Amino acid sequence: MGFAFAKSFSPDQLPSLAGKVIIVTGGNAGIGFATIQHLARHGAKVYMGARNEERARAAIERLQAAGLGPGNGEVVWLPLDYSDPRIAKKAAESFMEQETRLDAVVNSAAMLLVPYSRTHDDIQDLMVVNYLSPFVFIRTLLPILKTTAQEPGSDVRIVNMASDGHNHAPKTRFRNVDDLNVEFKDSWLPKFNRYTLSKLMGVLYVKELQRRLNEESIPIIVMSANPGEVNTEGVQNYAHSVGPIIAPIYGFIASTLLGRPSRGAYVPVFAAVAPVVRAESQKYRGAYIKPPGQLGSCSKRGRDPELAKELWATTEKVLSDIGV
Repeated sequence: MGFAFAKSFSPDQLPSLAGKVIIVTGGNAGIGFATIQHLARHGAKVYMGARNEERARAAIERLQAAGLGPGNGEVVWLPLDYSDPRIAKKAAESFMEQETRLDAVVNSAAMLLVPYSRTHDDIQDLMVVNYLSPFVFIRTLLPILKTTAQEPGSDVRIVNMASDGHNHAPKTRFRNVDDLNVEFKDSWLPKFNRYTLSKLMGVLYVKELQRRLNEESIPIIVMSANPGEVNTEGVQNYAHSVGPIIAPIYGFIASTLLGRPSRGAYVPVFAAVAPVVRAESQKYRGAYIKPPGQLGSCSKRGRDPELAKELWATTEKVLSDIGV
């Protein structure tokens, strides 16, 4: 029964989400926006994590115009900027000042294939946005997530957007900040290598966080959600950045062959709220979910418990060194 539900999942199958409070980061565009739309249409109160107020307000207006009026859910802007872990921490603290429960977090914000750069903390910006700040954001929210998870009938989940690109991540270690700052400047595809490495880190994070929660007997389910190949705003931005000759070709391929964000959102929505996940929780703890809502398998390195522990220890050391 549960397998059949997962195999043919559509958000239309969801029960009412009234009373649930959910955070979706990167929610003003792309898959994050579509995820919020699916969740709010079923009655959830969704906080849209986004750094730009003007874009966030405009996105909320689009959602409301599409049918999120009285009787449906609510969408609230949560100022959130992953470019600095300190700001991510403050955003989580601000949320906890406003709410007494949190049923799910869907981490959708990310950088794609970008030029190499470092933040004022001398850490690669892509690793900060795709990994370190989300780590801090969830770490700060864990008290309210754990409290909600102890309530009768609760169903608390943490969903981290993933990519099959993590299968192609270069074979590196996570011993210190230098391993996070690796540039791959001598490789053919340095941007791709850095991006896929950040995605591997996200998969390892899910495995290690789930292991730690299991040790504490906390009934929170943590999952990686791979939405498939989706034509998002980020993909289009990259298409326009590759030069006047390749850009039109890449843009055409993205527009015609890749899926729509509304469809790509099926996977994070499934991971965040589908009843079968709680009903068969042992199958889904630390799982890797693929379209449209099926159990998938991450890479061998993504399942390496020692590598996950090494990454976690280094993450805590790096954050401590910058005072976060």
